[in-house]
Amino acid sequence: MSQQHSPGLRAWLGLVVLLGPVLLVSMDGSILFLAMPRISQALTPTADQALWILDSYGFAVGSLLIAFGTIGDRYGRLKLLTIGATVFGIGSVAAAFAPSAEFLIAARALMGVAGATLLPSALAVLSELFADPRRRAQAIGIFAAAFAAGFAIGPVVGGVLLEKFWWGSVFLINLPVIGVFLVFAPVLLREVRATRPGRVDVTSVVLSAAGLLLGIYALKHAATEGLTLGPAAVGIAGVVLLVWFARRQKRLEHPLMEFSLFRDRVFTVAIITGLVPLAAWSATAFLSGIYLQSVLGLSVLSAALLALPGAAVLTITCIVTPVVVDRIGKRTALVVCHFSIAAGLSLLLATTITGGIGWYIASTAIAGVGYGISFAVVADTAVGAVPVERAGSAGAIAETSNEIGNALGIALLGSLAALVFRLSGPDLAPTLDGTLQLPDLAPVLVEEAKTAFVTGLHVIAAAASLLHIALGTVALRWISVRATSPVP
Repeated sequence: MSQQHSPGLRAWLGLVVLLGPVLLVSMDGSILFLAMPRISQALTPTADQALWILDSYGFAVGSLLIAFGTIGDRYGRLKLLTIGATVFGIGSVAAAFAPSAEFLIAARALMGVAGATLLPSALAVLSELFADPRRRAQAIGIFAAAFAAGFAIGPVVGGVLLEKFWWGSVFLINLPVIGVFLVFAPVLLREVRATRPGRVDVTSVVLSAAGLLLGIYALKHAATEGLTLGPAAVGIAGVVLLVWFARRQKRLEHPLMEFSLFRDRVFTVAIITGLVPLAAWSATAFLSGIYLQSVLGLSVLSAALLALPGAAVLTITCIVTPVVVDRIGKRTALVVCHFSIAAGLSLLLATTITGGIGWYIASTAIAGVGYGISFAVVADTAVGAVPVERAGSAGAIAETSNEIGNALGIALLGSLAALVFRLSGPDLAPTLDGTLQLPDLAPVLVEEAKTAFVTGLHVIAAAASLLHIALGTVALRWISVRATSPVP
């Protein structure tokens, strides 16, 4: 490797500084999984508001990533990172002291908007810090590990904080990290923008954000409430806006999103790999947290600690994946990703209302290998597919698939589990926790409610496992060995 491509101390310190906001943005997507019972007691949200407290953050991030990825490329990534970090801190304070469910939803949405500014620009900055492809792949592996670790340890951090403090502490933990970033980022990171920035097409920004938001809202409402005329019309409007957005990109000299990237089969499968595993992970992690606490009766801290083995496997896999991919190629990595997730999820089918801790730990550890590969391969594939000046836009596509997968996992798969519970449970309340809180509940009804919940968990695990088997087969048959052969 030539000296000019060797990253110096500034590059590695810059990477460390970038990891803080990345960890926070991803962690805040899952930190409420174990905190929702406490929030429900304090703010008494309706069932729909409770889902929006969880989902508004992910929906805001997923809807705006593409727009902010291009805006950062055009007007400066460091500037956007600084603004985003500041707004993220303000949103965190607002969420911590939210006096009502509506206020908390709004604060979470504000944090999501800020998160959308941070992720693509942070990933793109790595292309400036690490010019050599191999070093860049290693740095992105570490970046992906932090992003994945945030998702994985979010419930753990939330559980530890809730053991000692009130629910708002899960948001205030963001402030020291944001402070460190704002102090050191201007010193270690250089401003980078496209060499020929052109003009940001405001119409495309509005079309992409509005289309994604309307489409996701319609899917969520259909999953939770059934298909009705109003939400169906909203969904159709979202699809129309996204089609308009896609057609408009083909006519622009500087498009907001490079659809030509999807002509590459590896890129396409990698982006799908960014979406589906996150949907499976978020849904099963959320439901498993309820299973461990409400079905098996574990404390919030005990439930959090049981997630550590899977989180460790996931994080380590993220770090080592770039090195392994150099030897085995991306095709093999993608195949292993999907089949390991399928195998891990299938182990949840062995859980019962009386026991299943061992099966849960084994499930998260085995599936964690696949989740780790997903994070690392998707990010590196996206950024490596374009010139450095378009890295933010390509990175935004990868991160969008992650965030939308996370949001849709809870909205769709979580709603499917709720439907199974309503159909097979005692029909006394729409959720397991709501049923168990009813006074003078007969033991037979408690057992019936827990059994119905576990049945819903099994349905989700089986459906997600089958989907990953299908995707692994597609990767095996659709991608040629030559297209993803490792670098000699």
